[in-house]
Amino acid sequence: MSNIKTEKRLNERSRKVTEGVARAPNRSMYYAMGYKESDFGKPMVGVANGHSTVTPCNSGLQKLADAAIAALESSGAKAQVFGTPTISDGIGMGTEGMKYSLVSREVIADSIEVCVNGLWQDGVVVIGGCDKNMPGGMMALARTNVPGIYVYGGTIKPGHYKGKELNIVSAFEAVGEFTAGRLSEEDLKGVEQHACPGSGSCGGMYTANTMSSSFEALGMSLPYSSTMANEDQEKVESAAQSARVLVEAIKKNIRPRDVITKKSIENAVSVIMAVGGSTNAVLHFLAIASAAEIDWTIDDFERIRKRVPVIADMKPSGTFLATDLHQAGGIPQIMKILLDGGLLHGDCLTITGETVAEVLKDVPAKPRSDQRVIRSLDNPIYPHGHLAILKGNISPEGCVAKITGLKNPSITGPARVFDSEDDAMAAILAQKIKAGDVVIIRYE
Repeated sequence: MSNIKTEKRLNERSRKVTEGVARAPNRSMYYAMGYKESDFGKPMVGVANGHSTVTPCNSGLQKLADAAIAALESSGAKAQVFGTPTISDGIGMGTEGMKYSLVSREVIADSIEVCVNGLWQDGVVVIGGCDKNMPGGMMALARTNVPGIYVYGGTIKPGHYKGKELNIVSAFEAVGEFTAGRLSEEDLKGVEQHACPGSGSCGGMYTANTMSSSFEALGMSLPYSSTMANEDQEKVESAAQSARVLVEAIKKNIRPRDVITKKSIENAVSVIMAVGGSTNAVLHFLAIASAAEIDWTIDDFERIRKRVPVIADMKPSGTFLATDLHQAGGIPQIMKILLDGGLLHGDCLTITGETVAEVLKDVPAKPRSDQRVIRSLDNPIYPHGHLAILKGNISPEGCVAKITGLKNPSITGPARVFDSEDDAMAAILAQKIKAGDVVIIRYE
């Protein structure tokens, strides 16, 4: 979609007030949906609802949309609901369907922009759960620049089987164990059937939870909302509160580009480093910054990495899940530690109208002593961030490597080169890959 300049868009919106005669046919269509004359003086607020039954990440979103709609209506706004599509990386992975994943980010951003600008909406609540819902929604908020807020669908709770706690990666690992002859078919099925016990996004610090955490740090989602479980009532209540906060933001004319700035992106990336977030965050924040017309490059991630340590022991490279992080104090606790350490900009505005420092003023300076998820800055898991930007003859413009748990920064060995993911998978399952091999997959 074209990135219409903000000034032009604001001028167009101001004309909306003076076009009563021209809008008469438009009003007739609203009357058909039950609107009353008094409703036309209320803010028209879009609810971009990512609910679907194609993935557990999004299958629990309807109750959040319902809560947001009710809160908008009770706060004096009119809710206008529309849908956005979803492709699940967890389901598409290893198939040709995965090639639609990144494309879906652009489709999601476009679909939200089309409705918000095409229907002259005065604000928008974006509700999403799966990986590409997150950056796609934030890109749309930055493009349209009408007051908006992101409501994350929430994380999944851990599964359990034979006394072990499971998450989505447990299923991938079980396939490898079964192939290697170290797991029975019965236990493979047991892990497969219990790894994902209900609705919500993948439970570790994978892409969805990484992006939700960063959106909270960015100031575009409510405090504590990024680590709540989808199945818990507090997630529904947070969705309703998000809608109420948005109505106030509309009244105060707080817009996404007032919140999404270079300094707030630095805050978001600092939190990504601190929690051991996904490499995909690099790809997505380059796109979000571009949508917000902010000067941000791949080298900025390396700049942040060098000064921010990893202080949360999170899966996939660590021990804990997002539900554990939530119980330990959530993203506000992470942010408070970084703020006190001089690693966050406390003066950044948030969608609540408060600054980051004001939002965090009552958060304890130190994490609770009875938890093991969050560490202090003087006892980090890694002294520097884990998402390293590398450059060389293979990638002269830069690439990203996740270096958590890396014992040796230099890796050598025989190169096993494949021209597709399918070819590499076939070789792995046929046990043709040996310890010490370096697997290279081209053209993906």
